[in-house]
Amino acid sequence: MAEIRGNAASVEFRGITKIYGRNSSPAVNDISLFVEAGTLVTLLGPSGCGKTTNLRMIAGLEFATHGQILIDDVDVTRLPATDRDVSMVFQSYALFPHMTVRENVEYGLRFSGFNRKDMTDRARAGLELVGLAGYGDRLPSQLSGGQQQRVAVARALVLEPQVLLFDEPLSNLDAKLRRRVREEIREIQQKLGLTVVYVTHDQEEALAVSDRIIVMNNAVIAQEGTPRDLYEAPANAFVADFIGEANIFDCRIESVSAAMATVTVGPVTLRLPARGFSPGAAKLAARPARLEIHPAGTPDIIPGRLEKVTYVGSHLEFVVACAFGEVFVVSNDVDSFLAMSQDIGLKFASPGPVLIAG
Repeated sequence: MAEIRGNAASVEFRGITKIYGRNSSPAVNDISLFVEAGTLVTLLGPSGCGKTTNLRMIAGLEFATHGQILIDDVDVTRLPATDRDVSMVFQSYALFPHMTVRENVEYGLRFSGFNRKDMTDRARAGLELVGLAGYGDRLPSQLSGGQQQRVAVARALVLEPQVLLFDEPLSNLDAKLRRRVREEIREIQQKLGLTVVYVTHDQEEALAVSDRIIVMNNAVIAQEGTPRDLYEAPANAFVADFIGEANIFDCRIESVSAAMATVTVGPVTLRLPARGFSPGAAKLAARPARLEIHPAGTPDIIPGRLEKVTYVGSHLEFVVACAFGEVFVVSNDVDSFLAMSQDIGLKFASPGPVLIAG
């Protein structure tokens, strides 16, 4: 029985720029990044930010206007897709409807010098790896969306690529199925030690599967780091609001000492990591779950009025009007009896807010 193995390689961008047409703005603007071999790195951002263009340049489906792309320290910038050891799983799955599942998985092997027996063995091993042993004789139309996606993954895996690319792979699946398939992709990646570059606009998906996340905005990198780094310490308002929801408060840094800042937010004074900021006007990001609602008149609160209360099963969602505008708060206390139009106060939990760039 054939065995599918990892063949992981690093990926590096050195000053990559991509421009479509003479007078167009760059789709990707002077990007440098490094994907360590055997890791899953997600390119995350809104539509049009350049993340899919980056993926297509790794695959050789697009060529960079400027800069270098290296795979396993080899310059592949001008190599066509056929000369790169890279496989791609598309959003649409791209399965051939007239071929069986096994034939779909074998398709790429036909052009890679494998004999009939090797192709069959590798296809069987690939299907077993994605949990579809025994499905080889079915047609794609006889499978669910999640099963079709796993066939597409198997087809890519049997080639044992140096780099495996995913372009919005879960966007056609419902919420529960998305969660299950993303867990399967992550499990396979870790089991085989694959290098995976994964594109999505879904921040929850990115947080769930990634070793590192590269957040893109307007053709450049806004921030990169581990999922926890980006969630706990966003660099700016865009990242704070894109990686989960965040409330942005105007504040003032009164002083900085030993890398800690004394910060005033309305009537409240906080001590926070300075993160390189100097005294003066600044901004603060606070996650909805790290704000607490207290009775009006409680010391050290931001006064507000409860505008909306929504029960969503596992938690309550509140909209609070205060001097900083509308603030969104999440509480696990589903038995709270707070009522709309009630005067309340907001407190920052600990750990709570972080200073960010505007």
